[in-house]
Amino acid sequence: MNISVDPGPVTFGSGLPLVFIGGPCVIESEDHALKLAVEIKKITEKAGVSFVFKSSYDKANRSSPGSFRGIGADEGLRTLEKVRAETGSPVITDIHSPAEAASAGEVVDIIQIPAFLCRQTDLLYAAGKTGKPVNVKKGPFMAPWDMVNVIEKIKQAGNDKVMLTERGASFGYNNLVVDMSSIYEMSKTGAPIVFDAGHSAQRPGGLGKSSGGDRNLIPPLARAAVAVGISALFLETHNDPDNAPCDGPNMWPVQKLSRLLDSLKRIDSTIKES
Repeated sequence: MNISVDPGPVTFGSGLPLVFIGGPCVIESEDHALKLAVEIKKITEKAGVSFVFKSSYDKANRSSPGSFRGIGADEGLRTLEKVRAETGSPVITDIHSPAEAASAGEVVDIIQIPAFLCRQTDLLYAAGKTGKPVNVKKGPFMAPWDMVNVIEKIKQAGNDKVMLTERGASFGYNNLVVDMSSIYEMSKTGAPIVFDAGHSAQRPGGLGKSSGGDRNLIPPLARAAVAVGISALFLETHNDPDNAPCDGPNMWPVQKLSRLLDSLKRIDSTIKES
């Protein structure tokens, strides 16, 4: 049975139009997040694609202890509230511990579980208990069919509003590879499937003290995933990714987002109308 997830005013589901989830990897400041959210909203409206704003108030899984983590939960959640009020778009953010779930659930429309925490039972239970939709990124160490157990943990918390995200599998050191059959396999769960085009182009820890990546891979990977029939595209985007404090090599320049979304929209419409 296919599941529809409706955080309002956006609906995720098999066969429904593509949704775009995007924003800067981490909240750098309230002003930066608001300006970028407004700009992305205009781009997605022009492309005819629904938009969910994503940014993290804390990146607790950085390569180096000196890496920029964000502005913290209190200021970050206030910023996300302002983004929703300014744009009218739902907001999504990561949580890294069960203790964060309740406070984040009071603010955000969707809770996200990072890939490297996707098997953490207490974290999944806590996210599920908020009653908010939960987007779980499949860890690069996980087989797609094993994500059934992840869904069951959240359901045991009384929540069946679950989405799954593909973001590549480990293939040797500092490398990821995307198996498009993973999207098909996870779709058998009935959950809406999201493709993370940016982190799929990442090279975890590839720069020694930070992650590298090749953003030139983002368009072909995104086109392939949309052609498979995903519910949403997750792509972190930034006005100056080369100088961003977090995940710059695999963020997409916002100046190029319009053209990319136009092409993905055409593919999505062709696939879902056939």
